[in-house]
Amino acid sequence: MKKVLLTMIFAVFAAVLVACGSGDQGSKNESQGNETKNEGASETKTLKVGASPVPHYEILEQAKPLLKEKGIDLEITEFTDYVLPNKSLEEKAIDANFFQHEPYLKQQIADNGYKFVSIGGVHIEPIGVYSKKYKSLDELPDGATIIMSNSVADHGRMLSMLEEKGLIVLKEGVEKTAATVEDIAENPKKLEFKADIEPAMLTKAYENDEGDAVLINGNFAMDAGLDPSKDSIALESPDNNPYVNLVVVREGDENREEIKALIEVLQSAEIQNWIKENYKGAVLPVKGE
Repeated sequence: MKKVLLTMIFAVFAAVLVACGSGDQGSKNESQGNETKNEGASETKTLKVGASPVPHYEILEQAKPLLKEKGIDLEITEFTDYVLPNKSLEEKAIDANFFQHEPYLKQQIADNGYKFVSIGGVHIEPIGVYSKKYKSLDELPDGATIIMSNSVADHGRMLSMLEEKGLIVLKEGVEKTAATVEDIAENPKKLEFKADIEPAMLTKAYENDEGDAVLINGNFAMDAGLDPSKDSIALESPDNNPYVNLVVVREGDENREEIKALIEVLQSAEIQNWIKENYKGAVLPVKGE
């Protein structure tokens, strides 16, 4: 009887050991399975890009699913000024930014010593002339006050536009992108220029009916609900290539696979056609040129 009882006890004990062993093995297998899953998940890369609200943020939103197909999760940080996107890029809080054109980038590099490079252009936002008083440039009276932003990098662009429209003539030989009010050679209407307003506040100046006309960057105009192609009394020519909006990264990052994928997607026919159809002339695609 004692032998039978001992045999039964040993059998139960052995069964418990086997069960525990199986549980440990199951845990190991589950752990290995999780490791395999984690290895698979690590194949997806995260790319952080800073952008101004309109149209840059919107364009990047359209690029998200296309980048997802390439195994890249796009995280977009929205900035409402022109200073923080470059500071954040330098501090490595983001991998790239998308908000600036070449003359501004060059000025920022010169002023701050940034080690940045452009990896390509995506679109151009034509600057517009807006007025609540007049319906055309021809109606502007002698001595009219023209309001520009205090961003010196934009002055050459704005003055070149006014020259293109026949309102002023710049000095011969002056570099158009670097022109200032002092470089005006001819000013038949004796226009007066006021340039002490932050770019983002130009729409407020327009809404408050300040001056006779206000020159407003396309992104700020759209962000305020204006349609540059309809609401402006004059619009910048789309051939202003120095002012194409760029994707900018730190030097040395331009060959990262996810960075190359970003510009490839933004310059793709799908995104460029979406820009053309969605903004109807208020933002113009450049097809990577």
